[in-house]
Amino acid sequence: MAYKTLFTPINKKKYIGSEKEIRCRSLWERQFCKYLDENKNVVQWGYECLRIPYRILNENKNRTYIPDFIIKTNNNDNLEITVVEIKPSRQTKSPNSRKRKNIQECLTYAMNDSKWNYAKQFCEDRGWKFLILTERELFND
Repeated sequence: MAYKTLFTPINKKKYIGSEKEIRCRSLWERQFCKYLDENKNVVQWGYECLRIPYRILNENKNRTYIPDFIIKTNNNDNLEITVVEIKPSRQTKSPNSRKRKNIQECLTYAMNDSKWNYAKQFCEDRGWKFLILTERELFND
């Protein structure tokens, strides 16, 4: 996806960081920014502002995962923090489950799987939620 554009929030006080730094990498991310900006239950949100350390299996190297969003919501007077990654559904499934696959798909999936496992643990340790949203969840109206 070569799509990049700036998103400028209307509710600037809800956004964590400088609104000049919101460079959406997909239309899906841009639409999700708009949803967060307009949602009354969202107290605060940030785009690509959290860093999670991780390692890829069989690789002796530390890496950093930057999820797409961190969101603080008010649900029945309880503040909840959720970390969200937006991906095409095809990138969330193991290539082994598909008939056609190539080495790049396998490498991408292995890297994503490592990131997401570390992110789940990172969030769980803090009492947060971790979600991966695909076009199915984003556009299931």
